[in-house]
Amino acid sequence: MTRALDWQTDGKDWPSRACSRFVEAGGYRWHVQRAGKGPGVLLLHGTGASTHSWKGLFPLLARSFDVLAMDLPGHGFTARLGRSEVSLPGMVRALRALLDAQQFRPGTVIGHSAGAAIAVAMAPLLNPPPHHVIAINGALKPFGGPAALVAPFMAKALALNPLVPPALARSARDPARVARLIEGTGSSPGPDYLEFYGRLFSNAGHVAGTLSMMANWNVADILPPFERAGLPLHQIIGSCDRAVPPSVADETARRIRGVTTQTLNGLGHLAHEEDAAQVAEAILSLLTETDLPVRRVGG
Repeated sequence: MTRALDWQTDGKDWPSRACSRFVEAGGYRWHVQRAGKGPGVLLLHGTGASTHSWKGLFPLLARSFDVLAMDLPGHGFTARLGRSEVSLPGMVRALRALLDAQQFRPGTVIGHSAGAAIAVAMAPLLNPPPHHVIAINGALKPFGGPAALVAPFMAKALALNPLVPPALARSARDPARVARLIEGTGSSPGPDYLEFYGRLFSNAGHVAGTLSMMANWNVADILPPFERAGLPLHQIIGSCDRAVPPSVADETARRIRGVTTQTLNGLGHLAHEEDAAQVAEAILSLLTETDLPVRRVGG
């Protein structure tokens, strides 16, 4: 049996802990964080991360918005209450149940990496639909070539083997290995982020949740419904991203009419962790175009 993260020990110094609460909805006991007043902004982290990924960005956005973030199913401190589907449609259904429980209607949905795919899949189903969907280094393209068959199969095989998550978690107790893994994305977010990633990766429950998400991931069909809904998509990409190359954003822009793309030079896949102020400024510049009442980062 895999041990889940414990809020009293693993979460004792969690970023924005004062904003945390636990909510049961959609088959999960969610760890959510909410702060600020104003139009609603929903934050969706990527595969293998948690709310800690928004450590720098969350308080900046909360100056002007009602911001809601959560640990995605199987990640961080969010725990499954029973049998729950971890596919992309299943996660979207669970998230919609959470939003209903929180009576939260986001005007803006921001997703990082795989979280951007969830944002794109969920946005057309929200009522009312969001004014903005923002993808930070969005993983909006399926695996290509032989990897399209092999990668999900391997992830499923690893997820089904009960010995794999504990073994991977034990290997993550080496801080140097965690640092190499993060640096492989083209980012250097700093020792505080690395410490939280080490805490997550060394937990077998979190590793199992990450593998399950990867094993059931399919983004092939999410773009057509999004385009038919006529929703705007804004892309913020790091020029040094080695996990989701900038070419993915270029391909998305060719497939969907009206997509806007902003490149942040020198930043990698975890751009919002490396330079939260610069990413916040890019987001606020997009939102102020609709005359929403926002304060600038330095304000």
